[in-house]
Amino acid sequence: MSELRVVFDSNVIISGFLFGGHPARLLEYALANSIHGFTSLPILDEVRDVLQRSKFGLSSEQALALVEELHYLCDIVTPRRRVRAVSADPDDNIVLECAQEADATLIVSGDSHLLDLGCWKGIDIVDPGTAVKKIESQPEH
Repeated sequence: MSELRVVFDSNVIISGFLFGGHPARLLEYALANSIHGFTSLPILDEVRDVLQRSKFGLSSEQALALVEELHYLCDIVTPRRRVRAVSADPDDNIVLECAQEADATLIVSGDSHLLDLGCWKGIDIVDPGTAVKKIESQPEH
């Protein structure tokens, strides 16, 4: 099987950093180069903004440090084309734009608007648990 090119939604990144479980395992796969992770500046900005919310108890410096870790985990792409596939939550389109630019094979999200698409332009959209199973079922894993 060819290398999985994966875009993580911000909710997966944040869950992976703060709460563990399947999202953390996915980030570990990216760190170990078992998958090729991608992100974009709009996704990084969203991660930073959410991590700075008071409910997480992180300082601005801590939030920025976590965002900087993404530079080790994922290649950053600059989407050249806008997407308007998710009308119910237009902010979700940044994930699709990133995936399109990265020529991704998989989007991992916990967001119902994206998960409801199931597949977009040949890119599977799955939850973190399904993504872990997919990665672990690869022959070279």
